[in-house]
Amino acid sequence: MFSYDFMKNAFLAVLLVSPLFGLIGTIVVNNKLAFFSDALGHSALTGIAIGTLLGIGNPIISMSIFSILFALLLNSIKRSGIYSNDTIISVFSSSSVALGLVLLSLFSSFSDYSAYLIGDILTIKTDELIYMSIAFGVTILYWLFCFNKLLAVSTNTSLAKSRNININLTETFFVILIAMIVTISIKWVGILIINSLLILPAAASRNISKNMREYHVYSVIFSIISGLLGLTAAYYANLAAGPTIVLISAAIFFITFLLRRK
Repeated sequence: MFSYDFMKNAFLAVLLVSPLFGLIGTIVVNNKLAFFSDALGHSALTGIAIGTLLGIGNPIISMSIFSILFALLLNSIKRSGIYSNDTIISVFSSSSVALGLVLLSLFSSFSDYSAYLIGDILTIKTDELIYMSIAFGVTILYWLFCFNKLLAVSTNTSLAKSRNININLTETFFVILIAMIVTISIKWVGILIINSLLILPAAASRNISKNMREYHVYSVIFSIISGLLGLTAAYYANLAAGPTIVLISAAIFFITFLLRRK
């Protein structure tokens, strides 16, 4: 399958993004941010619509800007504690989807952008691989220098304060990172299932890991295995790559769940 350039690009995309899903997903699962990341995925549709309205040729640019602003606003309101987290996230998620659909129906044909709902990794281009490479480098650097602070904040805010950790700044950088990873992956995964690739590998890892190191290692391994097996199966069986990857991730989760019970 590597005789085709589009398969080479898809393979590189999996190798770049899958480890990021594995890393980010551990904190998303730990902090119960599954609905938060799902809302970010849905907000991408509005980013596409606004980009179309403003005449921005590259949807990734408009999606990135809107997703980051959306994440910061959502995190700010969530931090206020006026409403429960699930209520706030649900309101933002449904509103952003509705706004995106209305704008697309007004200024363009929705069918032109329906591919973003399910994604297609086989359409990845060289310039998009560059975006993914930048995101990969930024995430690795963030994890090397900021993970201890992030873990302290997610475990115990009182402990974090006693260590002079800026809680708001740490959370803000993390939600921006989630928004960035989700945005650059939308095109090949799809809005409908983007959240699954964040949650499933980390949840599977949590079933069998005994410490934080194993939690991260297993999550990254499961994410990479799901990506490579899903891409290969999609090519030879003529299936949609994104959903196939998710199904393999789900299978790994249920296997580790049974191992945990045993």
